[in-house]
Amino acid sequence: MRPAELPPLFSALATAGADPFAAACAEAQKGCDAGLVTYDVAPDQLRAAVVFAPDVPLTKAMIMLPLCGIGFQNAFGTLAPPEVSLQLEWGGGLQLNGAHCGGLEISAASRAPEAVPDWMVVALTLTLSSDAKDTGVTPDVTTLAAEGCGAVDPIDLLDSWIRHTLVWINRWEEDGVRPVHTEWTGLAHGIGAQTSVDGKTGLFQGVDEDFGLLLQQTGGAQIIPLTRMLKDAP
Repeated sequence: MRPAELPPLFSALATAGADPFAAACAEAQKGCDAGLVTYDVAPDQLRAAVVFAPDVPLTKAMIMLPLCGIGFQNAFGTLAPPEVSLQLEWGGGLQLNGAHCGGLEISAASRAPEAVPDWMVVALTLTLSSDAKDTGVTPDVTTLAAEGCGAVDPIDLLDSWIRHTLVWINRWEEDGVRPVHTEWTGLAHGIGAQTSVDGKTGLFQGVDEDFGLLLQQTGGAQIIPLTRMLKDAP
């Protein structure tokens, strides 16, 4: 399999079976340059992670999670059959034709909302195929192969994800959060439906400027900040 071919300012590191999320966080903690992309491709799974160096407080920098989601959806749309639909869950999950097929996770050097973290890592996990014979047993879980996307090359998808994500980073820096918000809302899964997040259940009404989830409950509405989705470094 050919190595990843990334845009300028990005560098690729194949992890040879090791967890790219853990590898990226470890490199970030050592002080690596932003733009490092760690990745591993197995027959059944694509895993990758990107190191960022935010220059805004954590609350604002969390936009990298939905922004990377938009980048992935746009990249997938250029390579997958046109009849396939990929949507983005608020917490980073990826829905392919209405079933879960992977997701994005995020970690940062600090959890302090108003502090600028030294580094931030967004990781991708995507299920390419499965040995399961009866897909009806788990109808809410799927794979690229099961949805007719088995011909999508994972390295092409990785390269395209980084390129499209870079486009959206530049757009965010130039035009602010509004276009990101508009694009993400059009791709979001579950807006207007009942959802359970962070132990709370209610109507998913949308997101605020910082992509906090607006949850309508019987007693009123509340905002669940996107920082709740932060993971500890593996």
